[in-house]
Amino acid sequence: MNTMSTLDIGALARTLDAAATDRRAIDPLLPEHGFTLDEAYVIQHASIALRHLRGERPIGIKLGFTSRAKMLQMGVDSLIWGLLTDAMLYEEGGDIDLADFIHARAEPELCFLTRRDIDRPLTLIEAASYLDGVAPAIEIIDSRYRNFKFGLEDVVADNCSSAGLVVGAMNRLDRSMRNCGVHVRINGRAVQMGSTGAILGDPLRSVVHASRLAFGAGMVLPAGSLIMAGAATAAEALSPGMHVSLEIAGHGGVEFFTKGAQ
Repeated sequence: MNTMSTLDIGALARTLDAAATDRRAIDPLLPEHGFTLDEAYVIQHASIALRHLRGERPIGIKLGFTSRAKMLQMGVDSLIWGLLTDAMLYEEGGDIDLADFIHARAEPELCFLTRRDIDRPLTLIEAASYLDGVAPAIEIIDSRYRNFKFGLEDVVADNCSSAGLVVGAMNRLDRSMRNCGVHVRINGRAVQMGSTGAILGDPLRSVVHASRLAFGAGMVLPAGSLIMAGAATAAEALSPGMHVSLEIAGHGGVEFFTKGAQ
């Protein structure tokens, strides 16, 4: 097993960054390099730092594996998190070119917008007071690993497969989010149905987890940050010519169209 002193963090970060930039699938890194989960997060942050050097701006964080369906689909059982940049944002109602990805999938989520800096672990009672709104959102995930196969450490190093997000209109936090119906449709046909209750039982718990994870990493989430709460259902594979829409009861909808080829 490598230690942090012998593991080439920079080289692994560059490998993942190049795979994302070149839209080229690679083999998982863990079998050869044997890094720990803590080291995986260091690799992740180093990879995202390369994007920042190219001018991308941090805009928030995402949580992963917050639903039982997602854990089963990906074969893991731990909550994980990744970093978002402005280059990942796609226009709501617009076209998404699948040539920008390797093997993109879409998953339905709620996205929170912070109104105060989050600089410490929050309680569930406090969480809402740190938020400005909540919106329906679709995350585009796109593992850089061949055949979308990976272990826990590999997916964390790969920024938890995060590749894009489409965020709908923000709503006030004046209605329950604990058990809202979730409907994903592709070309008008229902492909996923579920409940926001699949997100940790209450999506606000994602804000609590996000605050703890950021604090543990020495990060402050500034006011105006996005927190993607995690998937409410399993992900759907994308192909060209799709109209993808999400409706969350009481919270509105979000949609996009796909074009190009993968």
